Amino acid sequence: MRPYVHSYAGYWEEVAAPYRVRLVPTGRAVVVISLGEPFAQVRRLGDARPDGQVTGSLVAGLEDGPRVCDHPGGQEAIRLELTPLGAYRLFAVPMRELTNRVVGLCDVLGPEAGLLAERLAGTADWGARFDLLDLALSVRIARGPDPAPEVRHAWRLLTRAGGAIPVTRIAAEVGWSQRYLARRFTEQIGLTPKLSARVLRFHRAVRLLSHEGAHLTDVSAACGYYDQAHLNREFRALADTTPGRLAAGRVTEGALAL
Repeated sequence: MRPYVHSYAGYWEEVAAPYRVRLVPTGRAVVVISLGEPFAQVRRLGDARPDGQVTGSLVAGLEDGPRVCDHPGGQEAIRLELTPLGAYRLFAVPMRELTNRVVGLCDVLGPEAGLLAERLAGTADWGARFDLLDLALSVRIARGPDPAPEVRHAWRLLTRAGGAIPVTRIAAEVGWSQRYLARRFTEQIGLTPKLSARVLRFHRAVRLLSHEGAHLTDVSAACGYYDQAHLNREFRALADTTPGRLAAGRVTEGALAL
């Protein structure tokens, strides 16, 4: 499952201490399986829609902007990070339908997701839980839709370049027009190639800024930004904060404590 599942982790908190985090784009989709009481409310900054908040087990598609997540604490859950192509195979829906959205887990995976969550919650040993999860993921991914080879290659080019590659070059290499590439790519990834490049470049900059002694000028040049002002604008647009504050906050799993 390595090409499809970036990582997953099980965790619990004994002390119910409420906290709030800002979730920033990572270029990955997220699944949270609640093993206890519903524990989180997630909403996109500025999103006032009635369905803009989800509590408990959830699916979050790819993002091109920040979200706020409120936790009452005392949670027990499993958190998965999926590659976009892994999410496409697992969810078996056009990924553009999940872009910038957080929805209930059963709304995407159906009633079987609720049964899986109940079985995981009823299994006390974490090793046994992960074995059960591995089996469920492998079965679901195996029967999911196969991404187009051209989309696979386009995503590979983007990730290897950290987003610093022109879309025209990608289109030429896969043999599609830019318009057709954008349509098929968005269907199977969730963002356009141009937006994906922005997110991947931002995510690389966040990683570089986390290194001790990192300088904004060097990071700007390494990630393909025109200058430091360009870097600052992108951080405002994608994370609603500054590079300095994000670096000082030490983003973990796409989350910045507020």
